Amino acid sequence: MVMWDGATVVAVPVWERVLIALGFPALGMAAGWGLIAVADRVVGLDWAPFQGPFRLIAKIPEPWATLGAVALGLVAGVLLVLTAIGERLTVTVRHDAALLARPDTAARTVARRDVAAVFTDGKALVLQGADGAEHAREVSDLRQADLRAAFTAHGYPWRADGDPYADRFRLWVPDLAGLPEGANALLAARAKALKKSDAAESAVLLAELHRLGVVVRVEKGRQYWRTANPA
Repeated sequence: MVMWDGATVVAVPVWERVLIALGFPALGMAAGWGLIAVADRVVGLDWAPFQGPFRLIAKIPEPWATLGAVALGLVAGVLLVLTAIGERLTVTVRHDAALLARPDTAARTVARRDVAAVFTDGKALVLQGADGAEHAREVSDLRQADLRAAFTAHGYPWRADGDPYADRFRLWVPDLAGLPEGANALLAARAKALKKSDAAESAVLLAELHRLGVVVRVEKGRQYWRTANPA
């Protein structure tokens, strides 16, 4: 957490970014080297699985087998780095607004006047309005203590007890009664997106649900819902 031009920025520490940037490629190369090292041994074990792929690997002459495996491991590690960096959340808190940004998506700005409560729900940071609507729900590995310090330093109402409407969430099942028109179809589509781990599609569908006044949280793969004006 750092102060910058009157704002407080909460982000992944530099040391963790360096560890990810160097560690994943190194682990990938080590895994590639290890694959070549055990290929001949695995081929000699009739009970071992994946005999076909290991026999193919064992037939590749050296040094090309090792060089190729290490190179593939390096590429896999770099891809993991790009994925990890793209998912990292940075929260910038000012007196007039909060900015939530990820490298691979458009930043979201929430005005201070629209925020009646800030809290964490598991690993999710939630910015909630006076009517119970959620202006932001972003999952991250940022430390709760840092987030609390940043928001309280700028006068935001941090709730240590979590969501004031937590007891109003209900489990969603297909064709559930009591939802606004169109919400069941959106929740069904989002259930499929969540099952496929399609974060982009899930976010689009969640935005549509918010337009209908439906707030959704996910717990152990299941969707729980409530209306945005529970009073």
